[in-house]
Amino acid sequence: MTRAQMIATIILLSPLAAAPAFAQETPVPGSQAEAYWDKNEFKASQDALKKEHGGGTNYMILADRFEYQSGEGSPALLLEGQGWWGTDENRLWIKSEIDYDLDAGSFEETELQALWSRPVARYFDLQAGVRHDFEPGPSRTYAVAGIQGLAPYWFEVDGAVFLSEEGDLSARFEAEYEFLLTQRLVLQPRTELNFAAEDVPELETGAGLSTAELGLRLRYEFDRQFAPYVGVNWQASTGETAGFVRARGGDTETLSFVTGIRLWF
Repeated sequence: MTRAQMIATIILLSPLAAAPAFAQETPVPGSQAEAYWDKNEFKASQDALKKEHGGGTNYMILADRFEYQSGEGSPALLLEGQGWWGTDENRLWIKSEIDYDLDAGSFEETELQALWSRPVARYFDLQAGVRHDFEPGPSRTYAVAGIQGLAPYWFEVDGAVFLSEEGDLSARFEAEYEFLLTQRLVLQPRTELNFAAEDVPELETGAGLSTAELGLRLRYEFDRQFAPYVGVNWQASTGETAGFVRARGGDTETLSFVTGIRLWF
């Protein structure tokens, strides 16, 4: 056998030469099934699979705090809730907070947000939309950009920046954590911090850290969707904001005993 014949024989017997051409390339996911199934039928089955495993449309409504606050002689009712509708990738979020003064018989705070949300990491969503404050007056509309999710060690966080139609820039940060004392008894500390870039006298808001809130609530989950609770809540105005509050004869700090229910569906 000549040298040329030996080289030709080695090439023909090598696994690379004997293997089909498609084995030398990385196959496209799903391409193997397309060789046996009708293209349109295969796409329909893929769409159904995606829908059943996270691609469907769902919703949730959560009343996180629906409570009575003692308010050191100035009792109030508070409703803070949020809900979403959409898929795992795109969701419409509605957030609201309503604070009603029982003594005055009027709303102290009424806020509504409508946000589009999309995941940007495994546990965080980017949110953008609008916010409108009906109370306290004058009512204002804000553009909103923020992030919401689950931080390391299971802290639930929500941060947002607001730009009003008047050019006022502000920000808010919320965080909470759940200690499972038992499978049904849950202790939840919570904090909320509000910041402003400049003084806004008509809203009694000063630059810097304007208000701070700390709360501790103990709830019992008769059902995961229904849980009454009791706790304490401390609110304080700081800096120039405290000065505005003192000028109208208000209290800059309030410690309240609270009782309420948490529910979702």
